[in-house]
Amino acid sequence: MGSGSSSYAPKTIYLDVDGKVNTAIMVANPEACVFNSTEKEDMFQNVISQVAEQFSRAFRINELKTEVTNRLAMLEKRVELEGLKVVEIEKCKNDLKKLRDEMTSRAGGRVNCPCKYNFSDDGKKLTPRRDVPSYPKYTLSQETIEALKKPTFDVWHWEHNEMLSCLEYMYHDLGLVKEFNMNPITLKRWLLGIQENYRINPFHNFRHCFCVSQMMYGMIHLCNLQEKLTLTDLGILMTAAVCHDLDHPGYNNTYQINARTELAVRYNDISPLENHHCAVAFQILSLPECNIFANVDPEAFKQIRQAIITLILATDMARHGEILDSFKHKVDNFDFTNEEHVTCLKMVLIKCCDISNEVRPTEVAEPWVDCLLEEYFIQSDREKSEGLPVAPFMDRDKVTKPTAQIGFIKFVLIPMFETVMKLFPQIEEIMVQPLRDSRDHYEELKQIDDAMTEKKTENMSLGGKKK
Repeated sequence: MGSGSSSYAPKTIYLDVDGKVNTAIMVANPEACVFNSTEKEDMFQNVISQVAEQFSRAFRINELKTEVTNRLAMLEKRVELEGLKVVEIEKCKNDLKKLRDEMTSRAGGRVNCPCKYNFSDDGKKLTPRRDVPSYPKYTLSQETIEALKKPTFDVWHWEHNEMLSCLEYMYHDLGLVKEFNMNPITLKRWLLGIQENYRINPFHNFRHCFCVSQMMYGMIHLCNLQEKLTLTDLGILMTAAVCHDLDHPGYNNTYQINARTELAVRYNDISPLENHHCAVAFQILSLPECNIFANVDPEAFKQIRQAIITLILATDMARHGEILDSFKHKVDNFDFTNEEHVTCLKMVLIKCCDISNEVRPTEVAEPWVDCLLEEYFIQSDREKSEGLPVAPFMDRDKVTKPTAQIGFIKFVLIPMFETVMKLFPQIEEIMVQPLRDSRDHYEELKQIDDAMTEKKTENMSLGGKKK
């Protein structure tokens, strides 16, 4: 009995339920379990709930560990993938540096002048290495394909990626990819390298590059140059147009020379910007992943290189009279089999394309005038602050949009395009007449401006007399 009674000795259990201490006396017979609380059912429910919650927390910790492990694995994978984009990060850093330098330069001082190109980088920063070019492939509609061949093409409706695709299409359409045995991926990388080496200037930027290239493509079709020039000539024309303003700092040759910039010193004041554009172009082409002429015979490439240099150097407006006069002497007896004649024609063609905005419809052309004047005003403000000579046509206190355009259209654009018209009469309606219309448009604006100025002067005079 004694041993039996000890084995059946009651056990007391203390339970904390919702902050209240409850006791339960456990005996061998379950029915003999006695609670000193009258809320037996509630207590059981609370105990069960708490136990369940504890179990749930224990299991959630394991789930959390699993989730964290999985997320870490995903992050590691992303880090590995993002590592492929290191060049993109470097590009962003370079862009930020350029922007910072530009802001510093505009604040005054010439220590970080954006027009002083840093030659110590030996060209390696010019373009990123990419296994796959990042811009998407666009399928151009038939409407776009036809519009690309015309001067009426609206260049303001296109993003950079779309312009890249259009340029890529032009090279394929003209047969240049096949002619030079270009690797299509290399063409994409080259175009990316080109785009990334145009600065964010008001005027001399990648969109201007696209405008000039699209106008060249249009003139090739309009003048049926496929039938008159070789594919090599067409490749030279297009590539020179694409590269003609690479890394333009937004300050013209006059500033470079007067400010004695590194570019002016390097090129002995002889077309410093155009020489620089050439140098950057061939630095890009020197990178194997960007060399669209990699499969061209070395001797042929020499001639292509020289021809591209000749065309880019021809875009220096200081040589305008010299080049146009040379073409005028040839145009009446032009010989497409004469290499000198063809070279002169190509020089005039790239000049036409470079300054062809006024050939376009007014709504496309006029914003470019604003962009150019903005770039001029930035330069002239700088020249004033540095005590350098300021050209009247760049001075914000002297020039207006009509006065800026009338003389340029009358004495530069129309004479040049009319000379080309002698060789290609078909451009009169599509290119020369719009220039004449543009001249008339700005002359009307000037008359309105003059009348308003005169009226203002009269009012001021009358006001003075009344006093």
